[in-house]
Amino acid sequence: MSSRRKSNAKINDVTKEKQQLQLNQNPSCAFCRRNDDCPEKFGEKMTYGGVTLHYYCLIMSSGLYQRGKENEGIYGFLADDIKKEISRASRMKCRVCKINGASIGCAIRRCQKSFHFPCGVENQCIFQFTGQFESYCSQHKPVQKVPRAVRRSGGSFTCAVCLDSIDPCPSYDVLKSPCCKNTWFHRQCLQHQALSAGMFFFRCTICNNKDEFQKEMLRLGIHIPERDASWELEENAFQELLQRHHRCDARRCFCKDGREYAETEGKWTIILCKYCGSSGTHLACSLMASSLEDWECLECRDIIYKSEKLRKRTLSSEIKPTKRKFKDRPDSRHPPSKCPRLSGETQKEHKNRQIFSTRPLTSILKELRSQIKLNVISRIKVDRTNVWEGALKEMKGKVFSATDTLCIQYSDMAGKPQEVAHVTNPLYDFFNLLMHHLQNSTLFEGLTTSKNISLNSQALRLDWYYEAGRMIALSLVHGGPWPNFLSKTLFNCLAYGPDITEPTMEDVASFEVAQKVMKIKESSTLEELKQFVNENAEYLSIAGCLRPVWSLDDKELLLKDVLIFHVINRVCSPLERFCEGLKFLGVLEAIQTYPETFSERLCYKPHNFSAEIFGNLFSINFSTYRKSRIIPESKVVGFWRDYLADVEGGATKASFEGILTFATGANYIPPISFLPSPSITFLHKKGIIQNRFPAGQTSRNCLKLPMSKTYEEFKESMDFAICNTPGLKRK
Repeated sequence: MSSRRKSNAKINDVTKEKQQLQLNQNPSCAFCRRNDDCPEKFGEKMTYGGVTLHYYCLIMSSGLYQRGKENEGIYGFLADDIKKEISRASRMKCRVCKINGASIGCAIRRCQKSFHFPCGVENQCIFQFTGQFESYCSQHKPVQKVPRAVRRSGGSFTCAVCLDSIDPCPSYDVLKSPCCKNTWFHRQCLQHQALSAGMFFFRCTICNNKDEFQKEMLRLGIHIPERDASWELEENAFQELLQRHHRCDARRCFCKDGREYAETEGKWTIILCKYCGSSGTHLACSLMASSLEDWECLECRDIIYKSEKLRKRTLSSEIKPTKRKFKDRPDSRHPPSKCPRLSGETQKEHKNRQIFSTRPLTSILKELRSQIKLNVISRIKVDRTNVWEGALKEMKGKVFSATDTLCIQYSDMAGKPQEVAHVTNPLYDFFNLLMHHLQNSTLFEGLTTSKNISLNSQALRLDWYYEAGRMIALSLVHGGPWPNFLSKTLFNCLAYGPDITEPTMEDVASFEVAQKVMKIKESSTLEELKQFVNENAEYLSIAGCLRPVWSLDDKELLLKDVLIFHVINRVCSPLERFCEGLKFLGVLEAIQTYPETFSERLCYKPHNFSAEIFGNLFSINFSTYRKSRIIPESKVVGFWRDYLADVEGGATKASFEGILTFATGANYIPPISFLPSPSITFLHKKGIIQNRFPAGQTSRNCLKLPMSKTYEEFKESMDFAICNTPGLKRK
C-alpha cells in the first residue's frame, strides 16, 4: 500500500515538473494570465525584466503611459511603470471571467467595467489603436449608422475581401465601408488585411480611398500597424525588378559592336520603352538626341493607337442597352452595383458601357429638397453689393445649417438693412447674384456660355473651388437659378469622370495654347509636325506630351494629349475640390446617377417661353362661392390666353420674363417649380382705380387679373402695369 502511494507521489512530482517546464518555456501574460502566443489576436508576446506580456494587453492598459523613448523598456513603456500597472490590475476583477488582473477599463467615465484584453475581444468590446488608445465595453462601443435606403436595398452582398456572402447589417463582425455605398466587410477579413498591408497600403478594396477608410476602421477597433506592407519586408521579394533590359530592339541597329553593346553616355546609350520597359534602343538607332527623351516600342505604340481609336469610337457612338434585364425595385434609384473586384482598365471599360438611369428632373430635385427643414429658419445677412464674401462668411459660421429654410436679409457693412425696391424674392435674388459672380469670376475660364475650371493658385489656397461647388449645390436644392454656364467638357468630367472625357479645341481659353493646337491640327506633312515638336519641346515636356513623331498619324494623338493636359490634367486639383463641394446635400451623386437629365440644365440652353407653358403654369382660381362671377371671370381668362398668344407673337410691350417676374419675383421657371404653385385670381371691386390694372403677389406667386370688359382694355392695362413696375421695363 505504501509503495503504491510512493509511486503516485512520484507521478505527481513528474507531472508538476513537466507543467513547470512548459510554463517556463511558454510563460503566461502578466495581465490576462493566458499563455496563448497568437500575434494576430493578442499581438507579439514578449518578455522584459522577467515579465511576460502580450503587446495588445500592454498598450491597451488604462493606467499605463509611454514615458520613455522607443528603444527604452518595451516600446517606450518602462519596467517600473509596467510593474505598477500589474500591481494595480491585480486588484481589478474582470467582468467577463471574474479573475483579477483586468487592466483595461471602459473609456466612458460613468462606466465601471474592467476586463482583460482577450475577454474583451470575446465579449465584442472595441479597442481603438489610435489617439489615446481608448477601450469601450460592449454596451458603450461605437457603432456604424447606416441610412435607411441602404438597409432597405435588396439583393445579395459579399465581403469585399473574401467574397463570401454577408448580411448587410452593421454589427461587431460586419463593417460597412464609409466611402462606398454598398461595400461590406467581415471584421476578421479586414483585420487580416490591415496586418498585412500596414498603414501605408491599407485602403478600401473598391475605391482605394485611404484617409476616410482608415479613420473609420480605427474608430471601429481595427489595428493598423505603422509599418510597411508585409510583402515589402520580404528579403529579395522584388529582386527580378532590378534586372534591366540591355539590348537594342530597333528594326535596324547601326552599332558595329552588336545589339548587346551599350555605353553609359553617348549615342550608344540604351534607353527603354516608357511604357513596358522590356524593349530598348540605342539613341542613334532611333535618331534621338538625348536620353531624356521618351521612346516607345512598336508593340506599345500599336496598342496605344488602337486603344485611343477604340475609345473615341465608343464615346461617339450611341450606347445600346444589353439584353440582360435587371430586377426593378421601387425603392432603388440606382442600377445594380458593379462587381467589387475590377481592375483599373476594366472599370474604365465598364464605365464607358454603363447604362445610366433616367428620371424626371422635378422628381429628383423634390427628393433633394426633402432634406430641408421647413419649420427651421436660418437667417443670412449679406451685403448685396458683395454677396460672394458675405456668403463665404455666413456659410462658414457655426450657426449656418444647409438643411434649414434660408431667409436672406440684405444689410450693409455697418449692419443697417438695405432696402432694394425691385427685389421681390430675396432668396432667388441672392443665388442669382452668386451664380453671376461665379460665371464672371477667375475660378472659370472660357466663353460666357461655356466655362471650364481655371487654374488660380490663390483660389486653390483659399479653397474657393470647394465653396463654389457648395454654393451651386445649395442653389439647386433651395430653388435658386441653375449655373447654365458650364461647358459640356466640364459637365462630362463631373458626370462621367475626367478619365473618359475628351476636350475639344473650343475648350482652350489661352490664346497661346490655342495657337499651338491650331499648328498641330494644320500640320499637313511629317516635316511640319516634327518642326512644331522641336520648337515647342519645352512646353510639350512640361505637359508630358513630348514624344517622337513617326508618322503624320501621330498628329491626332499629340493633339489629344495637349488638349487633355491643358483642359483637364492641369486643373486636376481645382476640379477635385469643385467636385467635393458639389457633393454637398447629395447633388453630385444625383448628377452622376442621372447625367442626361442634368445636362440640359447645367450646360447653356436659352429659355424658350411659350403661351402653352404659361397656360399650364398658372392655375385658375374661380370665385366658386359666387356663381354670378364665373361667367365674367371665364371671359377674362379668354383675354389672358389671347394676351399670352400676342406676347409669343411679339405684339405686346411686355415679355414672358416680365410677366413671370411680375407675378413670382423670378424671371424663369425654377426646375423644382414654384412653391406655392402660381395661380390666377380676379379683382372684382369696382370704383377702385388700382383694380383696373393687374397686381402681383410674389409671396404667394399669385397674379390678380383686372375684370376688363374688352380685350383691348385688358391688353392695355397689362402692358402698362408690367412695363412700369420698377426693374421690369422691357429693354
